Amino acid sequence: MAEAMVFLGKDTSIIKPPKKSSRLLYRTIVLLFAVMCGLYICSICIRQISYQSKTRFQNIQIIEGPCCNGNMEESNISSMHYPRPQTFSRLECSHNPVRFFTIISMQRSGSGWFETLLNSHVNVSSNGEIFFVRDRRKNISSIIQTLDRVYNLDWFSSASKNECSAAVGFKWMLNQGLMEHHKEILEYLNRRRVSVVFLFRRNLLRRMVSVLANSYDRYAKLLNGIHKSHVHSPEEADTLSSYKPTINSTSLIDDLKEVEATVAKALAFYNTTRHIVLYYEDLIKDRTKLKDVQEFLYLPVMELTSRQVKIHRGPVSDLISNWDKVTLALSGTVYESFLHDDD
Repeated sequence: MAEAMVFLGKDTSIIKPPKKSSRLLYRTIVLLFAVMCGLYICSICIRQISYQSKTRFQNIQIIEGPCCNGNMEESNISSMHYPRPQTFSRLECSHNPVRFFTIISMQRSGSGWFETLLNSHVNVSSNGEIFFVRDRRKNISSIIQTLDRVYNLDWFSSASKNECSAAVGFKWMLNQGLMEHHKEILEYLNRRRVSVVFLFRRNLLRRMVSVLANSYDRYAKLLNGIHKSHVHSPEEADTLSSYKPTINSTSLIDDLKEVEATVAKALAFYNTTRHIVLYYEDLIKDRTKLKDVQEFLYLPVMELTSRQVKIHRGPVSDLISNWDKVTLALSGTVYESFLHDDD
């Protein structure tokens, strides 16, 4: 079809309709521009969605969900906890794992000294003899409530390192509900994956001396009218050790057997826990045992220190007022070695 032409006179311009190829070029340019604008807008939206999603996931707190390392022992992984306290925020330490432990012992067995050693570790919070207060152990419900407070990091003491503790625990004496409620407590310890550190004394005669002397000082208060179970200077230790208790030699054998039976029963009650058995005398003579304890609690090994000073030092014969009767009672028995142990 021929192109149309319009003649409007001598001075008028002749207007020709645009060719099809020009119209197609314009349309292509417009389409490309629209596509580029669309791609740009989409890229911005995708970046915003990605950022929001990343931020949302970073704010999620992981509880009881450790990251697995193929080289870690299964027991190591299973003992890791991520507590979320109700009384404070762990802040940047909220993703750091915490181990739970308890020190099971008997009075005057070196547990106070041992606990100060543990607390000298920058990552350990051992909160003392918390069941010394009777109301906390009056029944199994009060015991469980107290345990939950400790292991949820809602228990505060001078030893608490709160946010960044790597191991949290306390001392628990055998006469503070452990034996009466052993079934329920065992179930709790295993369920919460609490590691147990048993600490006892081999020389039960020396322990008896310490028990009697400490009981006497509760009333005598030899240190300027103040009773102290533990001291930090040789002078204070000498003052307390000046008292030499009299031991009932008639019932001595039965008393030693009773303590042994109690210890054996406790070990039997809690033998299914993850545990380690320590003796005070071994810790005194071999300080590498402290390395074993730290490794047992999965702690970085450090040099542990204590300010406590041993009270009853020297030969045991110098610590008992009726030594001759005690010697006669124990000679020829399985306890005779206690007479010659000068730790």
